[in-house]
Amino acid sequence: MANLMRTSNPTLNDSTFRGEGIALGNTMTINGTVNKTGLLLIFAMGSAAWAWNATSNSPEQAGGLAILGSIGGLVMALVTVFKKTWSPATAPMYAVLEGFVLGSLSEIFDKMYPGIAIQAVTLTFGTLLALLVLYRARVIRVTDKFRLGVVAATGGIAFFYLLTFILGFFGMRFTAIFGSGLIGIGFSIFVVVIAALNLVLDFDFIESGAAAGAPKYMEWYGGFALLVTLVWLYLEILRLLAKMRDRR
Repeated sequence: MANLMRTSNPTLNDSTFRGEGIALGNTMTINGTVNKTGLLLIFAMGSAAWAWNATSNSPEQAGGLAILGSIGGLVMALVTVFKKTWSPATAPMYAVLEGFVLGSLSEIFDKMYPGIAIQAVTLTFGTLLALLVLYRARVIRVTDKFRLGVVAATGGIAFFYLLTFILGFFGMRFTAIFGSGLIGIGFSIFVVVIAALNLVLDFDFIESGAAAGAPKYMEWYGGFALLVTLVWLYLEILRLLAKMRDRR
């Protein structure tokens, strides 16, 4: 089952269910994971709405909320990954903290590009639903080659982002990649596609966990993992739309 349970989402990999054992009694189900994911989305959207209003009323709070959400979200994510049994508590906390980031950044972008936030939200959930339908209909099949390609591409993107972050301290900027030119837009489209394909790997991974009889608390962990991918997808779509607006 190791080959089935591999994904480029750092919260979902070969070792995620290892050591969790087969649950006696209540076990992880797909419907249960969907419900937990829905609750996490409600938590995230609620805190995002609050952060949006706070940023709108006091723009100087945007940086503080984004930093608080980013650092706190990272801490909660790491705790959840290493202490999966805590996920019923840590996953909602992660969702709330990420909401601070999403709300504050979305409000800033929406002031610069009116209406861009609702467009990004619509495209993100539209992509989620479309891929879920295609996956359930087995139009998209997770083969070893498909999995390897998405994992490799995701790793390359992560390495590139890390490299640009480090080189930024030395004054080196990749203006063509992060600008609104054709190269920049092409790069963003590529990243959005890879982020979206990670959702397919997450669906497959969660389905495998439910089939393996993982413990009930893994539903929260599965929802948390999906939320991680959705946050990434939303931010990349937001960036892509901003680049396209700059070309008008």
